[in-house]
Amino acid sequence: MPSFFDEMHTNDPAVVRPHYRKFAAWLESQSADTITRKRVEADLIFRRVGITFAVYGNDAGTERLIPFDLIPRIIPAQEWQKLELGLAQRVKALNMFLHDIYHEQNIIQAGVIPAEQIFNNAQFRPEMVGVSVASDIYAHIAGVDIVRAGKGEFYVLEDNLRVPSGVSYMLENRKMMMRLFPELFSRNKVAPVAHYPDLLLENLRSVAPQGVDDPTVVVMTPGMYNSAYFEHAFLAQQMGIELVEGKDLFVNDKLVYMRTTRGPKRVDVIYRRIDDDFLDPRAFRADSSLGVPGLLEAYRAGRVTLANAIGTGVADDKSIYPFVPEMVRFYLSEEPILNNVPTYQCRKPADLAYTLEHLAELVVKEVHGAGGYGMLVGPAASKAEIEDFRQRLIARPDGYISQPTLALSACPTYVESGIAPRHIDLRPFVLSGKSVTMVPGGLTRVALKEGSLVVNSSQGGGTKDTWILEK
Repeated sequence: MPSFFDEMHTNDPAVVRPHYRKFAAWLESQSADTITRKRVEADLIFRRVGITFAVYGNDAGTERLIPFDLIPRIIPAQEWQKLELGLAQRVKALNMFLHDIYHEQNIIQAGVIPAEQIFNNAQFRPEMVGVSVASDIYAHIAGVDIVRAGKGEFYVLEDNLRVPSGVSYMLENRKMMMRLFPELFSRNKVAPVAHYPDLLLENLRSVAPQGVDDPTVVVMTPGMYNSAYFEHAFLAQQMGIELVEGKDLFVNDKLVYMRTTRGPKRVDVIYRRIDDDFLDPRAFRADSSLGVPGLLEAYRAGRVTLANAIGTGVADDKSIYPFVPEMVRFYLSEEPILNNVPTYQCRKPADLAYTLEHLAELVVKEVHGAGGYGMLVGPAASKAEIEDFRQRLIARPDGYISQPTLALSACPTYVESGIAPRHIDLRPFVLSGKSVTMVPGGLTRVALKEGSLVVNSSQGGGTKDTWILEK
Protein backbone atom coordinates (compact mmCIF):
# COMPACT_ATOMS: atom_id res chain seq x y z
CA MET A 1 0.00 0.00 0.00
CA PRO A 2 1.54 3.36 -1.04
CA SER A 3 2.34 5.96 1.64
CA PHE A 4 0.78 8.70 -0.51
CA PHE A 5 -2.72 9.33 -1.87
CA ASP A 6 -3.08 7.86 -5.38
CA GLU A 7 -5.33 10.05 -7.53
CA MET A 8 -6.36 7.22 -9.87
CA HIS A 9 -6.40 4.10 -7.69
CA THR A 10 -7.75 3.22 -4.26
CA ASN A 11 -5.54 1.60 -1.61
CA ASP A 12 -5.83 -1.50 -3.74
CA PRO A 13 -3.78 -0.69 -6.89
CA ALA A 14 -6.10 -2.93 -8.92
CA VAL A 15 -9.17 -0.79 -8.08
CA VAL A 16 -9.68 2.43 -10.08
CA ARG A 17 -11.48 5.36 -8.42
CA PRO A 18 -14.99 5.95 -9.90
CA HIS A 19 -14.15 9.27 -11.61
CA TYR A 20 -11.18 7.69 -13.44
CA ARG A 21 -12.98 4.55 -14.65
CA LYS A 22 -13.92 5.72 -18.16
CA PHE A 23 -10.44 7.08 -18.75
CA ALA A 24 -8.78 3.92 -17.35
CA ALA A 25 -10.87 1.70 -19.66
CA TRP A 26 -9.85 3.86 -22.65
CA LEU A 27 -6.16 3.80 -21.61
CA GLU A 28 -6.27 0.00 -21.36
CA SER A 29 -7.44 -0.17 -24.97
CA GLN A 30 -4.52 1.93 -26.33
CA SER A 31 -1.46 0.22 -27.76
CA ALA A 32 2.01 1.29 -26.59
CA ASP A 33 2.83 2.32 -30.18
CA THR A 34 -0.17 4.66 -30.36
CA ILE A 35 0.77 6.39 -27.12
CA THR A 36 4.42 6.73 -28.14
CA ARG A 37 3.37 8.25 -31.48
CA LYS A 38 1.03 10.72 -29.73
CA ARG A 39 3.74 11.75 -27.27
CA VAL A 40 6.14 12.52 -30.13
CA GLU A 41 3.40 14.46 -31.92
CA ALA A 42 2.70 16.52 -28.78
CA ASP A 43 6.40 17.44 -28.43
CA LEU A 44 6.61 18.47 -32.08
CA ILE A 45 3.51 20.68 -31.85
CA PHE A 46 4.64 22.34 -28.61
CA ARG A 47 8.03 23.07 -30.17
CA ARG A 48 6.40 24.46 -33.34
CA VAL A 49 4.06 26.71 -31.35
CA GLY A 50 7.01 27.88 -29.25
CA ILE A 51 5.75 26.72 -25.85
CA THR A 52 9.08 26.93 -24.10
CA PHE A 53 10.49 28.74 -21.10
CA ALA A 54 13.86 30.43 -20.85
CA VAL A 55 16.42 28.89 -18.54
CA TYR A 56 18.42 30.99 -16.10
CA GLY A 57 21.64 30.08 -14.30
CA ASN A 58 24.17 27.69 -15.84
CA ASP A 59 22.33 27.26 -19.13
CA ALA A 60 21.33 30.91 -19.47
CA GLY A 61 20.04 31.83 -22.90
CA THR A 62 18.75 28.35 -23.71
CA GLU A 63 15.08 27.48 -24.07
CA ARG A 64 13.51 24.32 -22.78
CA LEU A 65 10.30 22.51 -23.58
CA ILE A 66 8.22 21.85 -20.47
CA PRO A 67 7.50 18.10 -20.58
CA PHE A 68 3.80 17.36 -21.13
CA ASP A 69 2.23 14.16 -19.85
CA LEU A 70 -0.71 12.52 -21.62
CA ILE A 71 -2.45 11.12 -18.52
CA PRO A 72 -4.73 13.85 -17.16
CA ARG A 73 -5.30 14.66 -13.53
CA ILE A 74 -9.07 14.18 -12.97
CA ILE A 75 -11.06 15.81 -10.16
CA PRO A 76 -14.76 15.05 -9.58
CA ALA A 77 -17.30 17.92 -9.46
CA GLN A 78 -18.01 17.81 -5.72
CA GLU A 79 -14.28 18.02 -4.85
CA TRP A 80 -13.82 21.00 -7.16
CA GLN A 81 -16.85 22.71 -5.63
CA LYS A 82 -15.18 22.73 -2.20
CA LEU A 83 -11.86 23.88 -3.69
CA GLU A 84 -13.58 26.69 -5.57
CA LEU A 85 -15.32 27.98 -2.44
CA GLY A 86 -12.10 27.76 -0.43
CA LEU A 87 -10.05 29.55 -3.08
CA ALA A 88 -12.58 32.39 -3.42
CA GLN A 89 -12.68 32.80 0.37
CA ARG A 90 -8.89 32.85 0.67
CA VAL A 91 -8.25 35.34 -2.15
CA LYS A 92 -11.01 37.62 -0.86
CA ALA A 93 -9.35 37.69 2.58
CA LEU A 94 -5.90 38.34 1.02
CA ASN A 95 -7.29 41.32 -0.92
CA MET A 96 -8.87 42.69 2.27
CA PHE A 97 -5.56 42.23 4.09
CA LEU A 98 -3.67 44.16 1.40
CA HIS A 99 -6.16 47.03 1.51
CA ASP A 100 -5.98 47.06 5.32
CA ILE A 101 -2.17 47.17 5.67
CA TYR A 102 -1.95 50.08 3.23
CA HIS A 103 -4.82 51.94 4.95
CA GLU A 104 -6.32 51.42 8.45
CA GLN A 105 -3.91 48.64 9.54
CA ASN A 106 -6.61 47.11 11.77
CA ILE A 107 -5.06 43.64 11.70
CA ILE A 108 -1.83 45.03 13.18
CA GLN A 109 -3.63 47.04 15.85
CA ALA A 110 -5.63 43.92 16.80
CA GLY A 111 -2.34 42.07 17.38
CA VAL A 112 -3.13 39.34 14.84
CA ILE A 113 0.10 39.92 12.88
CA PRO A 114 3.22 41.52 14.42
CA ALA A 115 3.88 44.95 12.86
CA GLU A 116 7.52 44.11 12.04
CA GLN A 117 6.40 41.14 9.94
CA ILE A 118 4.80 43.62 7.57
CA PHE A 119 6.86 46.81 7.81
CA ASN A 120 10.22 45.02 7.69
CA ASN A 121 9.11 42.93 4.72
CA ALA A 122 11.03 43.75 1.55
CA GLN A 123 7.79 43.48 -0.46
CA PHE A 124 5.94 46.11 1.63
CA ARG A 125 5.79 49.35 -0.37
CA PRO A 126 5.47 52.49 1.80
CA GLU A 127 4.65 54.38 -1.43
CA MET A 128 1.27 52.57 -1.47
CA VAL A 129 0.14 53.68 2.01
CA GLY A 130 -3.11 55.64 1.67
CA VAL A 131 -3.36 55.03 -2.08
CA SER A 132 -6.84 54.07 -3.30
CA VAL A 133 -6.88 51.36 -5.95
CA ALA A 134 -9.86 50.57 -8.22
CA SER A 135 -12.54 48.50 -6.42
CA ASP A 136 -10.04 47.94 -3.54
CA ILE A 137 -8.63 45.00 -5.51
CA TYR A 138 -4.88 44.37 -5.22
CA ALA A 139 -4.48 40.77 -6.43
CA HIS A 140 -6.52 40.67 -9.65
CA ILE A 141 -4.85 37.42 -10.71
CA ALA A 142 -3.80 34.91 -8.04
CA GLY A 143 -2.18 31.51 -8.61
CA VAL A 144 -2.78 29.44 -5.49
CA ASP A 145 -0.72 26.25 -5.17
CA ILE A 146 -2.77 23.35 -3.81
CA VAL A 147 -1.47 19.94 -2.76
CA ARG A 148 -3.25 16.82 -1.62
CA ALA A 149 -1.74 14.80 1.20
CA GLY A 150 -2.63 12.38 3.98
CA LYS A 151 -5.84 10.54 3.19
CA GLY A 152 -6.65 12.94 0.38
CA GLU A 153 -7.09 16.30 2.16
CA PHE A 154 -6.29 19.44 0.18
CA TYR A 155 -3.84 22.00 1.58
CA VAL A 156 -2.69 25.40 0.32
CA LEU A 157 1.07 25.27 -0.14
CA GLU A 158 1.53 28.90 -1.18
CA ASP A 159 -0.20 31.98 -2.57
CA ASN A 160 1.29 33.59 -5.69
CA LEU A 161 0.06 37.17 -5.95
CA ARG A 162 2.85 39.08 -7.70
CA VAL A 163 3.04 37.88 -11.29
CA PRO A 164 1.75 34.28 -11.19
CA SER A 165 2.49 32.36 -14.37
CA GLY A 166 1.49 29.06 -15.95
CA VAL A 167 -2.02 29.73 -17.23
CA SER A 168 -0.91 29.47 -20.87
CA TYR A 169 0.23 25.88 -20.20
CA MET A 170 -3.18 25.10 -18.68
CA LEU A 171 -4.85 26.30 -21.89
CA GLU A 172 -2.38 24.71 -24.31
CA ASN A 173 -2.44 21.37 -22.46
CA ARG A 174 -6.22 21.20 -22.92
CA LYS A 175 -5.95 22.15 -26.58
CA MET A 176 -3.33 19.44 -27.06
CA MET A 177 -5.44 16.71 -25.39
CA MET A 178 -8.48 17.65 -27.50
CA ARG A 179 -6.37 17.54 -30.64
CA LEU A 180 -4.70 14.19 -29.87
CA PHE A 181 -7.64 12.37 -28.27
CA PRO A 182 -10.96 13.99 -29.30
CA GLU A 183 -12.84 10.78 -28.44
CA LEU A 184 -11.99 11.23 -24.75
CA PHE A 185 -14.00 14.44 -24.58
CA SER A 186 -17.12 12.84 -26.01
CA ARG A 187 -16.92 10.08 -23.37
CA ASN A 188 -16.16 12.35 -20.38
CA LYS A 189 -18.01 15.53 -19.36
CA VAL A 190 -14.94 17.73 -18.86
CA ALA A 191 -15.58 21.34 -17.80
CA PRO A 192 -14.14 23.81 -20.36
CA VAL A 193 -11.23 26.19 -19.70
CA ALA A 194 -10.87 27.86 -23.12
CA HIS A 195 -12.88 30.91 -21.99
CA TYR A 196 -10.15 31.98 -19.51
CA PRO A 197 -8.78 34.82 -21.74
CA ASP A 198 -12.32 36.25 -22.11
CA LEU A 199 -12.84 36.01 -18.35
CA LEU A 200 -9.46 37.68 -17.73
CA LEU A 201 -10.17 40.55 -20.12
CA GLU A 202 -13.63 41.10 -18.64
CA ASN A 203 -12.06 41.09 -15.17
CA LEU A 204 -9.37 43.62 -16.16
CA ARG A 205 -11.91 45.91 -17.84
CA SER A 206 -14.10 45.82 -14.72
CA VAL A 207 -11.36 47.48 -12.60
CA ALA A 208 -10.62 50.41 -14.93
CA PRO A 209 -10.17 53.85 -13.31
CA GLN A 210 -13.36 55.67 -12.35
CA GLY A 211 -15.15 57.37 -15.22
CA VAL A 212 -13.54 55.20 -17.95
CA ASP A 213 -16.33 53.38 -19.80
CA ASP A 214 -14.39 51.75 -22.63
CA PRO A 215 -10.94 51.00 -21.17
CA THR A 216 -7.83 50.25 -23.17
CA VAL A 217 -6.10 47.23 -21.62
CA VAL A 218 -2.52 46.13 -22.40
CA VAL A 219 -0.16 43.35 -21.28
CA MET A 220 3.20 44.75 -20.19
CA THR A 221 6.19 42.39 -20.58
CA PRO A 222 9.86 42.81 -19.64
CA GLY A 223 10.61 41.47 -23.13
CA MET A 224 11.42 38.35 -25.07
CA TYR A 225 14.25 37.23 -22.77
CA ASN A 226 11.90 36.74 -19.82
CA SER A 227 11.25 33.08 -18.91
CA ALA A 228 7.47 33.52 -19.29
CA TYR A 229 7.54 35.63 -22.49
CA PHE A 230 5.60 33.00 -24.42
CA GLU A 231 2.76 33.39 -21.91
CA HIS A 232 2.76 37.21 -22.11
CA ALA A 233 2.49 37.13 -25.91
CA PHE A 234 -0.04 34.29 -25.83
CA LEU A 235 -2.41 36.05 -23.39
CA ALA A 236 -2.23 39.37 -25.24
CA GLN A 237 -3.03 37.60 -28.51
CA GLN A 238 -5.87 35.57 -26.95
CA MET A 239 -7.43 38.68 -25.39
CA GLY A 240 -6.98 40.68 -28.60
CA ILE A 241 -5.01 43.45 -26.87
CA GLU A 242 -1.55 44.99 -27.31
CA LEU A 243 1.60 43.46 -25.85
CA VAL A 244 3.84 46.34 -24.78
CA GLU A 245 7.22 46.93 -23.20
CA GLY A 246 8.13 49.87 -20.98
CA LYS A 247 9.63 51.75 -23.93
CA ASP A 248 6.23 51.66 -25.71
CA LEU A 249 4.57 53.65 -22.92
CA PHE A 250 5.03 57.16 -21.53
CA VAL A 251 3.35 59.33 -18.89
CA ASN A 252 2.09 62.86 -19.54
CA ASP A 253 0.10 64.88 -17.00
CA LYS A 254 -0.36 61.75 -14.84
CA LEU A 255 -1.93 59.82 -17.72
CA VAL A 256 -0.32 56.78 -19.35
CA TYR A 257 -0.08 56.65 -23.15
CA MET A 258 0.97 54.01 -25.64
CA ARG A 259 2.95 54.98 -28.73
CA THR A 260 1.11 53.85 -31.87
CA THR A 261 1.51 54.55 -35.58
CA ARG A 262 -1.53 56.81 -35.30
CA GLY A 263 -0.12 58.81 -32.41
CA PRO A 264 -0.42 58.45 -28.62
CA LYS A 265 -3.32 56.37 -27.24
CA ARG A 266 -4.36 56.47 -23.59
CA VAL A 267 -3.92 53.24 -21.59
CA ASP A 268 -6.28 52.58 -18.67
CA VAL A 269 -5.41 49.09 -17.39
CA ILE A 270 -1.96 47.47 -17.44
CA TYR A 271 -1.71 43.73 -16.82
CA ARG A 272 1.93 43.92 -15.85
CA ARG A 273 4.26 40.93 -15.84
CA ILE A 274 7.15 42.95 -14.38
CA ASP A 275 8.22 43.00 -10.73
CA ASP A 276 7.57 46.14 -8.65
CA ASP A 277 11.25 47.12 -8.55
CA PHE A 278 11.45 47.57 -12.32
CA LEU A 279 8.13 49.36 -12.97
CA ASP A 280 9.22 52.98 -12.60
CA PRO A 281 12.88 54.08 -12.55
CA ARG A 282 11.91 57.35 -10.85
CA ALA A 283 10.25 55.59 -7.91
CA PHE A 284 12.08 52.28 -7.53
CA ARG A 285 15.25 51.08 -9.26
CA ALA A 286 16.85 53.98 -11.11
CA ASP A 287 18.77 51.53 -13.33
CA SER A 288 15.59 49.86 -14.68
CA SER A 289 15.26 50.11 -18.44
CA LEU A 290 12.09 47.98 -18.35
CA GLY A 291 9.76 50.44 -16.67
CA VAL A 292 7.94 53.69 -17.39
CA PRO A 293 9.15 56.93 -15.73
CA GLY A 294 6.25 58.54 -13.83
CA LEU A 295 4.08 55.39 -13.77
CA LEU A 296 3.78 55.38 -9.96
CA GLU A 297 2.60 59.00 -9.97
CA ALA A 298 -0.13 58.19 -12.53
CA TYR A 299 -1.10 55.12 -10.50
CA ARG A 300 -1.28 57.01 -7.20
CA ALA A 301 -3.47 59.62 -8.90
CA GLY A 302 -5.95 56.88 -9.85
CA ARG A 303 -5.45 57.46 -13.59
CA VAL A 304 -4.38 53.92 -14.43
CA THR A 305 -4.98 50.44 -12.93
CA LEU A 306 -2.09 48.03 -12.48
CA ALA A 307 -2.88 44.34 -12.22
CA ASN A 308 -1.60 43.15 -9.89
CA ALA A 309 -1.24 46.23 -7.68
CA ILE A 310 2.15 47.46 -6.52
CA GLY A 311 2.93 46.00 -3.10
CA THR A 312 0.91 42.77 -3.35
CA GLY A 313 4.08 40.74 -2.75
CA VAL A 314 3.85 41.26 1.00
CA ALA A 315 0.78 38.96 1.06
CA ASP A 316 2.42 36.06 -0.77
CA ASP A 317 5.62 36.14 1.22
CA LYS A 318 6.20 32.85 3.06
CA SER A 319 6.62 34.71 6.36
CA ILE A 320 3.02 35.99 6.02
CA TYR A 321 1.60 32.65 4.79
CA PRO A 322 1.13 31.21 8.34
CA PHE A 323 -1.27 34.09 9.13
CA VAL A 324 -3.69 33.61 6.20
CA PRO A 325 -6.16 31.40 8.14
CA GLU A 326 -6.28 34.16 10.78
CA MET A 327 -6.95 36.72 8.03
CA VAL A 328 -10.00 34.69 6.93
CA ARG A 329 -11.33 34.72 10.50
CA PHE A 330 -10.45 38.40 11.05
CA TYR A 331 -11.90 39.90 7.86
CA LEU A 332 -14.68 37.47 6.96
CA SER A 333 -15.67 36.05 10.37
CA GLU A 334 -15.56 32.58 8.77
CA GLU A 335 -13.57 29.43 9.37
CA PRO A 336 -11.06 28.73 6.55
CA ILE A 337 -12.38 26.15 4.08
CA LEU A 338 -8.85 25.25 2.93
CA ASN A 339 -6.10 24.49 5.44
CA ASN A 340 -2.51 25.66 5.41
CA VAL A 341 0.32 23.18 5.73
CA PRO A 342 1.50 23.26 9.40
CA THR A 343 4.35 25.79 9.44
CA TYR A 344 7.21 26.59 11.82
CA GLN A 345 8.32 30.23 11.78
CA CYS A 346 12.06 30.11 12.34
CA ARG A 347 12.07 33.68 13.69
CA LYS A 348 10.45 32.17 16.84
CA PRO A 349 13.10 30.57 19.12
CA ALA A 350 10.99 27.47 19.85
CA ASP A 351 10.21 26.91 16.14
CA LEU A 352 13.87 27.42 15.23
CA ALA A 353 14.99 24.91 17.87
CA TYR A 354 12.48 22.33 16.58
CA THR A 355 13.57 22.95 12.96
CA LEU A 356 17.29 22.58 13.74
CA GLU A 357 16.60 19.35 15.60
CA HIS A 358 14.49 17.85 12.78
CA LEU A 359 16.20 19.21 9.63
CA ALA A 360 16.44 15.75 8.08
CA GLU A 361 12.61 15.40 8.17
CA LEU A 362 11.46 18.90 7.18
CA VAL A 363 11.18 21.11 4.12
CA VAL A 364 12.87 24.47 4.81
CA LYS A 365 12.04 27.45 2.57
CA GLU A 366 13.39 30.96 2.20
CA VAL A 367 10.58 33.41 2.97
CA HIS A 368 11.26 35.34 -0.26
CA GLY A 369 12.17 32.27 -2.34
CA ALA A 370 10.30 31.08 -5.44
CA GLY A 371 10.55 28.54 -8.24
CA GLY A 372 11.79 25.74 -6.02
CA TYR A 373 15.07 27.58 -5.34
CA GLY A 374 16.47 28.37 -1.88
CA MET A 375 14.86 25.36 -0.21
CA LEU A 376 15.93 22.20 1.56
CA VAL A 377 13.94 18.96 1.25
CA GLY A 378 15.34 17.22 4.32
CA PRO A 379 14.59 13.55 3.46
CA ALA A 380 16.21 13.97 0.01
CA ALA A 381 19.19 16.07 1.15
CA SER A 382 22.78 14.98 1.81
CA LYS A 383 24.41 15.48 5.22
CA ALA A 384 26.50 18.31 3.74
CA GLU A 385 23.39 20.10 2.41
CA ILE A 386 21.66 19.75 5.78
CA GLU A 387 24.68 21.19 7.59
CA ASP A 388 24.90 24.06 5.09
CA PHE A 389 21.24 24.90 5.77
CA ARG A 390 21.79 24.61 9.53
CA GLN A 391 24.39 27.39 9.32
CA ARG A 392 22.10 29.54 7.17
CA LEU A 393 19.26 29.13 9.67
CA ILE A 394 21.44 30.02 12.64
CA ALA A 395 22.79 33.08 10.81
CA ARG A 396 19.39 34.40 9.65
CA PRO A 397 16.45 32.56 11.26
CA ASP A 398 13.86 35.18 10.26
CA GLY A 399 14.62 34.42 6.59
CA TYR A 400 13.13 30.90 6.76
CA ILE A 401 10.08 28.81 7.54
CA SER A 402 9.90 25.03 7.81
CA GLN A 403 7.13 22.52 7.17
CA PRO A 404 6.64 18.76 7.49
CA THR A 405 7.58 16.89 4.31
CA LEU A 406 4.15 16.10 2.91
CA ALA A 407 3.61 12.91 0.97
CA LEU A 408 2.10 14.71 -2.03
CA SER A 409 -0.56 12.78 -3.92
CA ALA A 410 0.58 11.00 -7.06
CA CYS A 411 -0.92 10.47 -10.50
CA PRO A 412 0.06 7.81 -13.05
CA THR A 413 2.52 9.39 -15.48
CA TYR A 414 4.41 8.22 -18.59
CA VAL A 415 8.10 7.88 -17.76
CA GLU A 416 10.92 6.01 -19.52
CA SER A 417 10.06 2.74 -17.77
CA GLY A 418 6.35 2.98 -18.65
CA ILE A 419 3.49 4.24 -16.47
CA ALA A 420 4.45 5.03 -12.88
CA PRO A 421 3.12 7.28 -10.10
CA ARG A 422 4.66 10.75 -9.86
CA HIS A 423 3.89 13.48 -7.33
CA ILE A 424 1.75 16.45 -8.41
CA ASP A 425 0.33 19.78 -7.28
CA LEU A 426 -2.36 22.08 -8.72
CA ARG A 427 -2.30 25.82 -9.45
CA PRO A 428 -5.81 27.20 -10.03
CA PHE A 429 -5.99 30.81 -11.28
CA VAL A 430 -8.36 33.03 -9.29
CA LEU A 431 -9.56 36.31 -10.82
CA SER A 432 -10.77 39.18 -8.62
CA GLY A 433 -12.71 42.13 -10.04
CA LYS A 434 -16.32 43.04 -9.51
CA SER A 435 -16.62 39.40 -8.37
CA VAL A 436 -14.27 36.44 -7.80
CA THR A 437 -14.20 33.99 -10.72
CA MET A 438 -12.09 31.09 -11.99
CA VAL A 439 -12.20 28.47 -14.70
CA PRO A 440 -12.64 24.89 -13.46
CA GLY A 441 -9.23 23.37 -12.85
CA GLY A 442 -5.83 24.92 -13.25
CA LEU A 443 -2.30 23.85 -14.06
CA THR A 444 -1.26 20.45 -12.72
CA ARG A 445 2.50 20.25 -12.34
CA VAL A 446 4.24 16.91 -11.98
CA ALA A 447 7.65 15.99 -10.48
CA LEU A 448 9.07 13.69 -13.17
CA LYS A 449 12.00 12.36 -11.14
CA GLU A 450 11.09 9.29 -9.12
CA GLY A 451 10.39 10.20 -5.49
CA SER A 452 10.88 13.94 -6.13
CA LEU A 453 8.46 16.38 -4.49
CA VAL A 454 9.66 19.43 -6.49
CA VAL A 455 7.24 20.06 -9.34
CA ASN A 456 8.62 23.40 -10.63
CA SER A 457 9.45 23.51 -14.34
CA SER A 458 12.74 25.23 -13.46
CA GLN A 459 13.62 22.07 -11.48
CA GLY A 460 12.74 19.57 -14.22
CA GLY A 461 9.01 19.22 -13.57
CA GLY A 462 6.35 18.69 -16.24
CA THR A 463 2.64 19.45 -16.66
CA LYS A 464 -0.65 17.60 -17.21
CA ASP A 465 -4.12 18.56 -18.36
CA THR A 466 -6.50 19.00 -15.40
CA TRP A 467 -10.03 17.72 -15.85
CA ILE A 468 -12.88 18.82 -13.64
CA LEU A 469 -15.75 16.43 -14.36
CA GLU A 470 -19.14 18.09 -14.60
CA LYS A 471 -22.06 16.47 -12.80
